[in-house]
Amino acid sequence: MVAEGLSAATINQRLCAIRKLVNEARENGLIDPAEAVRLTSVPGVPQNGVRLGTWLTREETQRLLAAVDRSELIGKRNFAILSVLCHCALRREVLAMLDSGSIQQREGRWVVADLIGKRGRVRTVPIPPAAKDALDEWTCAAGISSGPIFRRMRRGGAITGLALSAWAAWDVVVTAAKAAGIGHLGPHDLHRTCAKLCRKAGGELEQVQ
Repeated sequence: MVAEGLSAATINQRLCAIRKLVNEARENGLIDPAEAVRLTSVPGVPQNGVRLGTWLTREETQRLLAAVDRSELIGKRNFAILSVLCHCALRREVLAMLDSGSIQQREGRWVVADLIGKRGRVRTVPIPPAAKDALDEWTCAAGISSGPIFRRMRRGGAITGLALSAWAAWDVVVTAAKAAGIGHLGPHDLHRTCAKLCRKAGGELEQVQ
């Protein structure tokens, strides 16, 4: 596996599966216990660290949001996209599929209700007032009351009924980051930024997770 150029994480994952298979075979008497020990004692490949990505400070986050020109309809949409990514920690794939019906008021606060996220996990995500204001500004200007919240737009500014793609959301982030003078920034970095700022402000770990 090393000779094939596989990453350390991939090799270790495969070794883990092999160890489980060997242990299962040993428990069912299909392999000698001594041989099983020898096979499962093969060491994993050491990992030399992982890319940490980018975290923005509060000031940098404000600069990113301020870089969007909200005088036109597309600017209102892009500002709402950035606000939701920064304040709600949604992944771009989830943001692109966001539906008007999922924005609900629960116990006096606005939330994205019953959100199906990564690995099919269902959760409810709070929407801070700043993000809700940005959403309201966009949906009111666009006349959106049902269906996908973030939609594709034609060059002339006309809104279609089609949901925004995840790659289009990525382009919104990259364009705004470039305008704000922030390099190497993607949607998942805003996911990390939201978690970091929430924790720094005293948010409980369970809430951040």
